[in-house]
Amino acid sequence: MYYQEDKNQSEIAKALNIHRTTISRLLKRSREEGIVNISINYDLAGTYSLEKNLETLFSLKKAIIVPVGNDVSRENKEKLIGKAAADYLGSVVTNSMNIGFSWGQSMAAMVEELKPMHTDNITCLPMIGGPSGKLSSEYHVNTIAYVAAKKIEGRALMIDAPAIPETIELKEALMENGFNQELLALWNKLDIAIYGIGSPHLSKREIWQAFYGKNFLDELAEKEVAGYVVSRFYDNQGQPVSSQLDQKIIGIELAQLKNAKIRIGIAESTEKARGILGALNGGYLTTLVTTEETAKAILALLN
Repeated sequence: MYYQEDKNQSEIAKALNIHRTTISRLLKRSREEGIVNISINYDLAGTYSLEKNLETLFSLKKAIIVPVGNDVSRENKEKLIGKAAADYLGSVVTNSMNIGFSWGQSMAAMVEELKPMHTDNITCLPMIGGPSGKLSSEYHVNTIAYVAAKKIEGRALMIDAPAIPETIELKEALMENGFNQELLALWNKLDIAIYGIGSPHLSKREIWQAFYGKNFLDELAEKEVAGYVVSRFYDNQGQPVSSQLDQKIIGIELAQLKNAKIRIGIAESTEKARGILGALNGGYLTTLVTTEETAKAILALLN
């Protein structure tokens, strides 16, 4: 009914007289067990020229543009680009790799769509500290690294530290922890880094004000910030923008991030177009996964 009759979960729940949450669990199970297999032929979806344009302009290894209708909900958009990112990640993973992850909804959607794989000697690890209870647990970087490792038969490392400790002294003490030392060393040895791309405009939302603090966001508003990845901020050209956060944050630095051989950015919405363009200009991506609408907005900024 969901896939063949285009009914939504609420309509199905009403027709079958069962809870909507049950429908959601059954749909997830049908995908995980291979009963339903969703695939998109991007070459036939009218996005090929957009992809090639982005690849040429920004020397990308791969641009993946997902066609999404205007009537598609944000939740389903996340699932569609998550599926595209998961499929690409699955195609580039090989044995003996270190894979770094950030947090967020896009990342959670990606690992949920990741297909099980048989691999050897894979390590999945966070590239930033945890959000200190300010995000749902499914979006937490430790959860994302753990779920990914479980699906590809890898080892998951957890980070035992918040992204933004209260003081620099606390940050230094946490980074000296033996368990965290192993993880921090691997930030210089990443084969794949996969992360969302943020916009300072979206950072004005209540959840991010609670995370970063109003004073810090006010500071950002006075600077030419285009976007951020793993809470590292940059301008339109992708150059780092210094802030009071730099000395406190426990997370991979932009220079370290660029050393990863494969750097996959996942982001959608026209509000993020400037942030994505900055990341492209800064060379932080080798692969971009986004929607058709967002890709067009990025290219429009060049005119």
